[in-house]
Amino acid sequence: MGTKETKKWWILGALSFALLAVGLDMTVLNVALPTLATSLNASTSQLQWFADSYNLVLAALLLPAGMLGDRYGRKKMLLIALLVFGAGSIGCANSDSPEMLISMRVFLGLGAAFLLPLSISVLPVFFHGEERSRAMMIWAITNMLGIPLGPIVGGWLLKHFEWGSVFWINIPFVVIGLVAISFLMPENRSKISSKIDYLGIFTSSIGLTMVTYAVIRAGEKGWSDASVIILLIVGVVILGIFTIWQRYTKHPLIDLSLFRSASFTWGSILATLVSFAMFGLLFAIPQFFQAVKGYDTFGTGLRLLPMIAGLMVGAKISDQLSKRIGSKNNVAIGFLVLAIGLGIGAWTDLESGYWFAALWITISGIGLGLSLPNSMDAALAELSAERSGIGSALIMALRQVGGTIGVAILGTVINSSYRHHLNMKGLPSTVTEKVEQSVSAGVVIAKQLKFNRLLDSVQKAFIHGMDMKLIGCSGIAIIGCLLAFLFLPHKQHGAKKANKA
Repeated sequence: MGTKETKKWWILGALSFALLAVGLDMTVLNVALPTLATSLNASTSQLQWFADSYNLVLAALLLPAGMLGDRYGRKKMLLIALLVFGAGSIGCANSDSPEMLISMRVFLGLGAAFLLPLSISVLPVFFHGEERSRAMMIWAITNMLGIPLGPIVGGWLLKHFEWGSVFWINIPFVVIGLVAISFLMPENRSKISSKIDYLGIFTSSIGLTMVTYAVIRAGEKGWSDASVIILLIVGVVILGIFTIWQRYTKHPLIDLSLFRSASFTWGSILATLVSFAMFGLLFAIPQFFQAVKGYDTFGTGLRLLPMIAGLMVGAKISDQLSKRIGSKNNVAIGFLVLAIGLGIGAWTDLESGYWFAALWITISGIGLGLSLPNSMDAALAELSAERSGIGSALIMALRQVGGTIGVAILGTVINSSYRHHLNMKGLPSTVTEKVEQSVSAGVVIAKQLKFNRLLDSVQKAFIHGMDMKLIGCSGIAIIGCLLAFLFLPHKQHGAKKANKA
């Protein structure tokens, strides 16, 4: 392997290392929330905004970030993004009020909005064919490593250091990413220099932000809340205006002709469905380990590792399987394995041991390893080097919104089922209201009251809701299997054509 061939894999390693900081940050905050509530005297609403400020900025800026990378240089934008992410991490670690932490989380969201699409946008530039598929798998595995590592690293740091350490941990990743990208990665940008679509940037950012915020509020207030309905309608209307504008303007922010490609369209849709099911799963299983099984955050993170092991096995199998049966059938099989894993998980009850959870989590991880990288690779195959930034940002925006909607809708399923199956006869209304808030609150109150019947009811009610949710996720995976089998092309015919554009 020549020097140039070796260098591009080192570039991918540098990008993956930087991306790990983003993955850690997305999960480590959940571990730190109880500590932040007391250390900063933060209200429940402010705790929610610690996460929401990050997610809303991420949703708003994904598409402009991809466009700026194409126009001004992906290396330059990646370096700026790492500096912003690092500065935001330092700001978060030194925050002395909830308001300051919320504002610093905005900077983290800004950095992540550039790092996520631009780290994937270089894959169509440096890698082609089977190499691109392998690079996509490495990217996907790195992107998911933060899920179990966040609780593990965060739990250990909070046990031994101040809460600011969960943000200081980002700095080594940022520094190594800055040095490696600076020295290893050549600058690359689109050769097409068109005018900036300011109206497209404005309407896409506002529309995606409003839809994302509506979905977040739906998780708190319910889907019938007037503010949720208004935000959702206005957001969808603005996105409709954005789409119409993209069809008729001479210099669109996104190339709608990409959706004429079955590979891009169905690859993006299938990657979004994977995110929908995956984020729904990851919302429930940590609560099960902590509230029902009594593990701490560190122990919960360790018990999520089988999913990563399954993901790596699935990705390894996928590399050989695609050569034999094609990526189309590979993706379909991945969704089927994911559906089986989630379906097995739906049989969980109060007496289920960890071995049972490890079994279905591992199977689900194998399904993710087979379906997610290949779905995204099908879409990436259609991107030319000139438009890889905005194309990758479009894929990530669909995944981000799909994941957010997945958490909200499936969260509604689990919360509704949880409240419906609670047995709180004889308890005062002040207690029932707190128990109904969440399974974590219910467990704490039941233990404080030393009321075993209530504890049993809370845990059984949550498990019933989780099982319903896993059935829903399994159904989504079955739909993904059918869509992949029916609509995903056997070969990505558009790759060469796109690269000539």
